[in-house]
Amino acid sequence: MRTDRRLAAVAGMAAASVLVLAGCSSSGADASDGRIAVVASTDVYGQLVEQIGGERVDVTSIVSSASGDPHEFEPSARDQLAVSRAQLIVENGGGYDSFVDALIESSGSDADVLTAVEFSQAWEGRASHDDSDDGEHADDEHADGHGHDHEHIEGFNEHVWYDVRAMADLALGIASRLEMLDPDNGGVFRENAAAFTAEVETIEAQLAEIDAADGGAGVFVTEPVPVYFVEAAGLIDLTPAAFSEAVEEGQDVPPATLLEALDLIASGEVRVVIVNTQTGGAETTRVMREADSRGVPVIEFSETLPEGQTYLSWMQANATALAKALAG
Repeated sequence: MRTDRRLAAVAGMAAASVLVLAGCSSSGADASDGRIAVVASTDVYGQLVEQIGGERVDVTSIVSSASGDPHEFEPSARDQLAVSRAQLIVENGGGYDSFVDALIESSGSDADVLTAVEFSQAWEGRASHDDSDDGEHADDEHADGHGHDHEHIEGFNEHVWYDVRAMADLALGIASRLEMLDPDNGGVFRENAAAFTAEVETIEAQLAEIDAADGGAGVFVTEPVPVYFVEAAGLIDLTPAAFSEAVEEGQDVPPATLLEALDLIASGEVRVVIVNTQTGGAETTRVMREADSRGVPVIEFSETLPEGQTYLSWMQANATALAKALAG
């Protein structure tokens, strides 16, 4: 992943951090009012924490803009301040938001850390992250506070917020961690997590309906963000790996790969094209135009939370859009 510039930006903040800490009097991650101070790497996780924690949490989401590519995000001194004050940090992991680990290190934070990729069935260490232990594994997995390797893992799709089952398990993990920080409200956290999980089951039912109607249909994703989602719907990702990887990395798609992609869409094998609204370039535009000329529906998925949406309403809307596109 593209981390070097972001890590350098964090390192560059170290000299100014004392001034910032003295000059900034307020932050979303200030627990002075008695609420649990939580920092989330993106607003996807921030909204999830808010849904589980309700009025008992004060959440700062570091990345919340839908106008840019989160892979290119460079944190600020204010982000470092928020991390330094946090009691709980929720990150994606897997190399997606490695700036969080750099902020933790540079700020000296001793906050508890929850890492979303560890709740995915696709994650190599999944067996040691079963939520049935009520989060107790955190003491073993994070014995140094937060010292795990979050560089990009070759072959692993880090966009796990599109894995709704992983997010249901993460919600249970969040409830467990919040209860550890605020035992008096543990029942509220558990109830909210159970309600979240029940809503995830309705999304899974939507995806199962797509599978029943169109399972095995081919899709083209310009960037690998929605792959967990389409696979849960029984659909097949036909995208040439070199295409989606180049777009994700902000690189030019090789001409031969672009030609392969255009031929694939022209072949009729692709039923839907899914575009990441926050990344792209000339090659993505070419694919969209080819799809339009062939009557192949194009739908848009994003990486951060659309304005006015919750995580659950967002995923429900994505499932609905996918079903409608396949229905023609």
